[in-house]
Amino acid sequence: MTSNLGDNRPRKPGVPSDLSNPAGDRWKARFRAPRVSLPAWAEDAPERCLYLSNATGTFELHAWNRQTGEHRQVTDRPEGTRVATLDPTGGWIWWFDDDRGDEFGVWRRQPFAGGSDEAAAPAVDPGYPAGLALGRSGLAAIGRSGPGGTAIHLAGGARPSHVVYEHEEEAQVVDVSRDETLLAIGHSEHGDSRHPALRVFRLDQAEAGTVDGPAIAGELWDGPGRALYGVGFAPVPGDSRLLVLHERAGRALPLIWDPVTGAEQELPIDLPGEVSADWYPDGSALLLLHSYQARDELFRVEPGTGALTRLPTPSGAIRGATARPDDTVEYLWSSSEEPPVVRSTSGETVLQPPGPPAPRSVPSEDLFIDGPGGRVHALICRPESGSAPYPTVVSLHGGPSAHDDDSFSPDAAAWVDAGYAVVRVNYRGSDGYGAAWRDAIEGRPGLTELEDVAAVRAAVVDSGLADPERLVLTGSSWGGYLTLLGLGTQAGLWSLGIAGVPVADYLAAYEEEMEGLRAFDRALFGGTPEEIPDLYRACSPITYVENVRVPVQVLAGANDPRCPLRQIENYLNRLAELGRPHEVYRYDAGHGSLVVEERIRQQEVMLDFARRQLLAAAAQ
Repeated sequence: MTSNLGDNRPRKPGVPSDLSNPAGDRWKARFRAPRVSLPAWAEDAPERCLYLSNATGTFELHAWNRQTGEHRQVTDRPEGTRVATLDPTGGWIWWFDDDRGDEFGVWRRQPFAGGSDEAAAPAVDPGYPAGLALGRSGLAAIGRSGPGGTAIHLAGGARPSHVVYEHEEEAQVVDVSRDETLLAIGHSEHGDSRHPALRVFRLDQAEAGTVDGPAIAGELWDGPGRALYGVGFAPVPGDSRLLVLHERAGRALPLIWDPVTGAEQELPIDLPGEVSADWYPDGSALLLLHSYQARDELFRVEPGTGALTRLPTPSGAIRGATARPDDTVEYLWSSSEEPPVVRSTSGETVLQPPGPPAPRSVPSEDLFIDGPGGRVHALICRPESGSAPYPTVVSLHGGPSAHDDDSFSPDAAAWVDAGYAVVRVNYRGSDGYGAAWRDAIEGRPGLTELEDVAAVRAAVVDSGLADPERLVLTGSSWGGYLTLLGLGTQAGLWSLGIAGVPVADYLAAYEEEMEGLRAFDRALFGGTPEEIPDLYRACSPITYVENVRVPVQVLAGANDPRCPLRQIENYLNRLAELGRPHEVYRYDAGHGSLVVEERIRQQEVMLDFARRQLLAAAAQ
């Protein structure tokens, strides 16, 4: 539904409530409720599935044999596990083993039926994962990044392990063809990892260890500022077609490219918004996920004609969909109001986790306003009790190439239960609104997004929804970065700030962050800190720390490779030197946690911090 926030309703007197939680511990039950991801399945053994679940209190991998009905837990680590895949035969489960969430490690594998874990590719050194593609013969294409750039290894199969690609810029494994003669990668040799190009190698025309490496079957690059994302080869033996998402029309659309013949087929999808796509199992059609204004729907696309057939799905957000061999489609669906469930277009619930479902929350309203760079879309959730003007949380998503949608969020629901309105802003830099909107922050990151955030803030205050004396700015990752930057550059707009795993000192962060994010930053800023130090300083929260006048809370992971701890400590030390009120919550994990009780603790300290600070401000 569309909000009537433009009506400029008169505000009631801003008498602060005690911000108690009228729903008791209902918000904790949402975190603890068992959840499952969309099950992945083996191409040659579709009854063998792999999914992620928090049923044990930690997000771990689980195997499911649909033929026998058996479920078993695959991994059991104190910090949880989330990166994994099945090989096409269904014989092996590959999972990525890092150290307490630092994302640096190696691949291990375990038989689907159970057994001991083993090193999946012993000859491949540890690194940050840069894609994985598995073949039926045991062949594995393994991407690994580190301080020297990216290397892609071939391991297993008929030939000894060897490096087939190496470059100082970012690259990713896309896929290996069904007959294992072709390997597709995405690369940024042109220096822009935000807009990758594609290359396909011929694995059947090179010997292991040769100087020149495998022959190149085809190259595809649309030039500066236009991304090409490889999805996967057609799942048919001898079929060399590669499904690609291109941005030639200013938004993501499907393209079928044959690197062997050079043939290209752009599919004319006449839908607003953006799409992603994948093959049906027999290669006869594409499954299209259409995203528009923070909500999703599914279509079947006939490659020959481009004809679209809409599949029956309810309004909300779809976090993954897969076409099964029987032509049904399974998808993970939720809405702001309804918790996630794995559904099928047959009308069935595919996988029901054990235990009671998560308590429902409230629906989202749409807000569209004219911002300085175009129309800004935000989602608003109102508390079930109380009246406007509400204490309000302005929540900023991470990424920045992501967006908030009409999906179930235990985090947002916890704020709503505590009496806050929650406003989630899809600022410039968000995906889902076209390439120009996503790329509008390049050359001026952080400061650009905050212009949109300020415009949304003004709208919700002027409408009477939000109490200007009780405005919380918060976010994690890129949202945490924007929070700290906003507190320093928009002094007077916010009552307090809560930043999870943020970039706080950009120059120091660049020195220690994982190599893939360095490449991302070079593309986003237009160079390295050595080349354009003034721009990095202008966009760094620590530059404006002296302007911070409100209480700040920071949550930081001890093993975070994306927003390292040292640069956060630099910012906190400056706050301490300046005598600014602040609190910090440190936890022993990486860029977030997979442990349910840890996530609850983090949400609890945020709720408590906001309550105490707003009540203290009201008492002055």
